[in-house]
Amino acid sequence: MANRYGEAALMAAREGLASSTHPAARWESALEKLYPTSPAARKKGGPRGAFLGLCEEGLVKGTAAGRYKAPQDSKRYAVQAVALLAEGAQSWSTGALWRAVTNDPEKTHNGQMDIVLALWKNDLIVRNP
Repeated sequence: MANRYGEAALMAAREGLASSTHPAARWESALEKLYPTSPAARKKGGPRGAFLGLCEEGLVKGTAAGRYKAPQDSKRYAVQAVALLAEGAQSWSTGALWRAVTNDPEKTHNGQMDIVLALWKNDLIVRNP
């Protein structure tokens, strides 16, 4: 089971398989359901940036590549994580994947890998873009 941000990514991605709603709107809708009383949790940028970044690159099934205003750092981390997962050389934990994409032990994980792993484990990442 994914954490709440992972669940939000799953909800938003699955909605994209059934509709052409903008990815940012799908993300916001999922967060409103999962965090109805926490505006701070809904505004957290790392998970949102990872989801929108993967969408921008056409890596989320059912979502066309496009410009969705993803913050570049979160996008870069998420896209790099997908590349590592695609190599299939090992089983990745959230922490190990984060350390591999940031190469900075001081940098704090902010939910980006939760998004990537939830989508990956639920076959919602395009494996051969």
